[in-house]
Amino acid sequence: MAENDTSDRTERATPKRLEDARRRGQLPRSPELGAAVVTMATATALLMLGSGIIGRMAEMMRRGLSLGGAPLSNENAAIAVFQGQMLDALLSVAPVLGLVLVAALLAPMALGGWNFSTEALGLKLERISPAKGFSRMFSVRSLVELAKSISKFLAVGLIAVLVLWTQIEDILQLSRQAVVPAMAQSLRLTAQALLAMAGALALIAVIDVPYQIWQHGRQLRMTRQEVRQEHRESEGAPEVKGRIRQTQQALARRRMMAEVPNATVVVTNPTHYAVALRYDERRDGAPVLVAKGADEVAARIREIAAANAVPLVSAPPLARVLFRNVDLGVPIPAALYVAVAQILTYVMHLKTATAAGAQPPPPPTIDPAVEELGRNGRPRV
Repeated sequence: MAENDTSDRTERATPKRLEDARRRGQLPRSPELGAAVVTMATATALLMLGSGIIGRMAEMMRRGLSLGGAPLSNENAAIAVFQGQMLDALLSVAPVLGLVLVAALLAPMALGGWNFSTEALGLKLERISPAKGFSRMFSVRSLVELAKSISKFLAVGLIAVLVLWTQIEDILQLSRQAVVPAMAQSLRLTAQALLAMAGALALIAVIDVPYQIWQHGRQLRMTRQEVRQEHRESEGAPEVKGRIRQTQQALARRRMMAEVPNATVVVTNPTHYAVALRYDERRDGAPVLVAKGADEVAARIREIAAANAVPLVSAPPLARVLFRNVDLGVPIPAALYVAVAQILTYVMHLKTATAAGAQPPPPPTIDPAVEELGRNGRPRV
């Protein structure tokens, strides 16, 4: 598929695709925005700091023109004087250069932010491919960039001509002024021209920034197949997720079955459901559900309970309400205290009777109304 063929790319870029593009150095950028910000900063710096710069420059000129013959006759002394003058000149314009540097660093923050990508520095054969080069030269993006460049040139050029035309009298008067006032006036005219050009660049940037954002999103659009494939890669194939879920369920079931021998009683339906409860007065504030299951799992719970001498008590309403409304490892709700207390009392009497060799007590009768309780322990509406 051609790079600029987006006829079937109808889906917006996913967050992962946007992050991958950022890592490759693909971000929306507007050169016009950066140029406008830097030009505006330069003009502002010249207007604010121009008088100080002119004063230091004038002092440098006076020192340079008042040199005696001794420094000029000594090569080392002349070099030292030259170095000192260059250092003074650099220090004079350093505030302006500093403001421009700050503007150049802050401009990208308005669109895309800072980004350093080592992948963008790598060698890609498509960048030096003549066929790819010609396709980029005659693409819609290249035509838009050409139109922008021509518009920028015409706008900036027209602004420059208008500034020169309106300031022609002031420019002609420069030759009649003293050096220092002429330099100050030239600096003001330059700053005003830069402000005007920055305004023109800002107007172009107002149009270019939304276009760059749109173009960036358009280039990263995806097909539906790519979105599905990315989802499969990030979330995992349904078959793999199903196997993982089955493995997790098997592990949870084994952990649950390991708790059955420690249970105090197993309440049954008697065949469809089985719920194992543990009650230890030293650590449990209320009976805790440690295992539950239906059908085959319930049968396995009953087998383990019988093998470990855990009492099995048939109480269908209580077994059903516990199975539906109480989670593993959670104490029973207060609304079931009375019914569960009946079961625990029966288990205690059963153990006493068995130890004494007496007749086992009759099983308790559980009020069928307990089955109407919901998960929160309150009656169902």
